[in-house]
Amino acid sequence: MIRKILDLHIHSKYSRACSPGLELPSIAAACEVRGINIVATSDFTHPAWFSHMQDFLIEDTSGIYKLKDGSSSTRFILGTELSCIKKHKNKTSRIHVCVFAPNLEVVEKFNNRLEEMGFNLKSDGRPILGLPVKELLKIMLEIDERMVMIPAHAWTPWFGIFGSKGGYDTLEEAFEELAPHIFAIETGLSSDPIMNWRLSMLDNITLISNSDAHSCAKLGREANVMQFNSDSEVAYDEIMRILRENDKEKFLYTIEFYPEEGKYHYDGHRDCNFVCAPDKTEKLKGICPKCKKPLVIGVENRVHELSDRSIEDIEKIRSKKIPYKSLVPLPEIIADVFGCGVNTKKVKAEYDSLIEKIGNEFYILIEADLKLIEKNTSKQIAIAVDRVRKGKIFVKPGYDGEFGIVKVFGDDKDRGLGKQV
Repeated sequence: MIRKILDLHIHSKYSRACSPGLELPSIAAACEVRGINIVATSDFTHPAWFSHMQDFLIEDTSGIYKLKDGSSSTRFILGTELSCIKKHKNKTSRIHVCVFAPNLEVVEKFNNRLEEMGFNLKSDGRPILGLPVKELLKIMLEIDERMVMIPAHAWTPWFGIFGSKGGYDTLEEAFEELAPHIFAIETGLSSDPIMNWRLSMLDNITLISNSDAHSCAKLGREANVMQFNSDSEVAYDEIMRILRENDKEKFLYTIEFYPEEGKYHYDGHRDCNFVCAPDKTEKLKGICPKCKKPLVIGVENRVHELSDRSIEDIEKIRSKKIPYKSLVPLPEIIADVFGCGVNTKKVKAEYDSLIEKIGNEFYILIEADLKLIEKNTSKQIAIAVDRVRKGKIFVKPGYDGEFGIVKVFGDDKDRGLGKQV
């Protein structure tokens, strides 16, 4: 069996607030360092990016693409994110979805249809479409039944399918008779599988995790690990079959951000520097004690609102679910050990050294022997990787667009030797 790591939701340089370095060759190179084998092309509705894709990509196996010059082992699947904003059922729904296509010809047909409908695809790599998600799905299926829609970051307040600000309470409410075509959701950085297991309505829905990267440095923050019988089996239809059937033999596990680090985990007001857990929000009746305006309700609270299972109930069904591993990115681990910023030259030098000596980042975080890590860096970094593997971390939850803070060590005493020389 061949194991592959997939990141199915990223962006290109044509999406707003994204790095200009997000081009296919640089994405491919960064994926090799990270340990990602298959990555979404992103943004295929943008005319300039689609032209870039045509210039650089050639089909490898069915529906899976590679760089024409053969310079990278990274493979690409045709996937993008779209924003659907439209009044639906007496409210304005704001939903982001991931859309996948089996080949470039289908992408071109899809893009042409959207342009014929008057949508401005040049405005953004993730364009805004004045359509309810159900109508977009209907268009996709008319063009090619193999096109797939997966609601993106399902719980984020403003643009999640279940979001507190513009979402729905069920998939059926959003998609009506087309709901059976939605067989997976992306859990997003602010939730993890165990939170989603609290909802019995998601028992037959496959949970996937992706980075939603806006720069190469963020690739693989979350990912999916699958296995295949051979390289020739690594194809678009097989990947979608695994997701559609929730194939636990082929879908091994997801790689997760600690959800508390996500920027919408808890409730609060960023402008007021106020954050609180759901139980406190209830006591406050949803009102910020500083500005007296409604709080932005985060993912933890929204999951609790829609859930019908307790934590105790989850333990009874855990064995039936696709498992997951929660990780902290290696640069953050190194920075915590050194007691300095994650973007410093010191952290980058140590990171590059570890990659060169041991292997890609996911191998180091998940599989590498701790003695091998210690031999090639320091005892503190080896201890830190072990703590992350065991979930022994410290977390300050994110809220209202503010990322949370994850620390491997609580303080210099806990770190053991203080700052690394």
